[in-house]
Amino acid sequence: MKALGLVFGDIGTSPIYTVTVVFILLPSTPENVMGVISLIVWTMTVLVTVQFGWLAMSLSIRGEGGKIVLKEILLPLLTSKRSAAIVSFIAIVGVSLFIGDGIITPAISIMSAVEGSLLIPGLENMSGTMIVVISMVIATLLFLVQKRGTEKVAGAFGPVTAAWFISLAVFGIVSLADAPVILGAINPSWGIRFLVENGFVGVIVLGEVILCATGGEALYADMGHLGARPIRQAWGGVFVALALNYCGQGAFLLTHPDAKNILFEMVFNYGRSLYVPFLVLSIAATIIASQAMISGTFSMVYQAITTRMMPMFKVDYTSEERKSQIYIASVNWFLLFAVLFIMMEFGESSRLAAAYGLAVTGTMTLTGVLMTWIFALRKKRCLAVIAFLVTVADAVYLFSTLHKIPHGGYWSLVLATVPFCLIVLYVQGQKRLYRTMDFMSLEEFLHKFTRVYETAPRIKGTALFLVKDVKEMPFYVTQTMFFHGVIYETNVFVSIIKRDDPFGVIGFFREDLAAGLKVFEIQAGYMEVIDVEDLLREAGIEERAVFYGLEDISTRNLIWKVFALIKKVTPTFIQFYKIPPKKLHGVMTKVHM
Repeated sequence: MKALGLVFGDIGTSPIYTVTVVFILLPSTPENVMGVISLIVWTMTVLVTVQFGWLAMSLSIRGEGGKIVLKEILLPLLTSKRSAAIVSFIAIVGVSLFIGDGIITPAISIMSAVEGSLLIPGLENMSGTMIVVISMVIATLLFLVQKRGTEKVAGAFGPVTAAWFISLAVFGIVSLADAPVILGAINPSWGIRFLVENGFVGVIVLGEVILCATGGEALYADMGHLGARPIRQAWGGVFVALALNYCGQGAFLLTHPDAKNILFEMVFNYGRSLYVPFLVLSIAATIIASQAMISGTFSMVYQAITTRMMPMFKVDYTSEERKSQIYIASVNWFLLFAVLFIMMEFGESSRLAAAYGLAVTGTMTLTGVLMTWIFALRKKRCLAVIAFLVTVADAVYLFSTLHKIPHGGYWSLVLATVPFCLIVLYVQGQKRLYRTMDFMSLEEFLHKFTRVYETAPRIKGTALFLVKDVKEMPFYVTQTMFFHGVIYETNVFVSIIKRDDPFGVIGFFREDLAAGLKVFEIQAGYMEVIDVEDLLREAGIEERAVFYGLEDISTRNLIWKVFALIKKVTPTFIQFYKIPPKKLHGVMTKVHM
């Protein structure tokens, strides 16, 4: 039940618009209907069931899935730095496309559901502007409640989504009674014949058919929340419900070839008294689908922050029981403004669908490349061959969506460019900053520290110094101890190390470096939320002061000026790890880049 609400919201709302959009391009002939429905069923089978439900979900780190997990699995298997750089680049592009695609998901889902109200008597003349306004209000309310956390409403997601899938299946079955011949579309020969007979037009249609698989990657990305088994079990029921509904829409088209908004007209035709409840349920389902995208984006950005791919945005934890429930204000408002802009830019769901799918197929193709690479290096030849064939299918769908670029598809790429440029600038800026910093070797530092500790007056108590790696002493430490003479009786270097696996936190003392100089190391999975203060208390550390370094960057280079601005407006790691503020002492170091 939890899997239904958390994982399948996006793919579950695809029946609202997929068939409708395809038959804007095509005449509703029996051959076309049979071919398209066959392509839809087999697209879900190959790209969702095989690629994500089977292959991808067999690759995990402690049950966690996603692009960054695939990267962490693959990197230890590689022998060259060039290959590692390629894998890291693929992961960055994948994360960026995921965010770009995620912006379009709420826009198209909510607008499609609101457009269904046009069939209600008295509302059929509602203007397109009013539909956009209503959709924008729903989206705004959805983003405004994010700060409160989804814990209170998450319990209702599963039952609501279950009711949605049951209704999809029931109306699909009712519609099948009028044209059961559509069940023959399960034979893949109908889809193959359609592609052969329609040539390039068939390839263009694939670019719309792929909409039935949007959200399929959630099976793998959300695996860590629930485990593989319940997601696979839920997908079995979801697949049947979706297939029945798509076949039902095909049957409705065979008997009503002039239908435009196919799902809603089908429901209106077979259950007028149930139409308004169904419409309300569809809007609720699209909100849940949007919520899953927002939560997924928060999780993706948090992984990027903790693996040092993105700046340390301010993170709020909205649940005392579940630390995975987070809220990132800057990401939330970026998503909201982008979604509202997309709604205003396109105006209706059919135009938006003409631009949708490019980022989806891009992320699927990149996932396929990483999976094939992993299976090949692990000598699993059979799985590698299957993964390669699936990746080829992904690439075909990606090619079929390229025609969408001039029709608005470029917006998903433009939106994906924002996180891509941010990640590249931040990663390269951090590397350049690190090379610019004046570090002292541990051997030289220990020689000076021992001499100063024995001869200089010491302050009573314990001081903590936050360092990335004790092998290289940052300038702020040497500045504080040797230039300003701040030496405590006990000095502890605190180092926070992110592990490759997603979960687990441990804090422990390493061997003392010298008299009065200790090292306390915190190791944590990249999905963990770390409470540094609790770990210090558990280790018996009662500090009087906590010292950390800050960089004052001066530069004439425009790119590094942007990097310096990002560093200035985003929180420091001190705020990210919630270290007690009353004992903090920031030491500024002037750096020229």
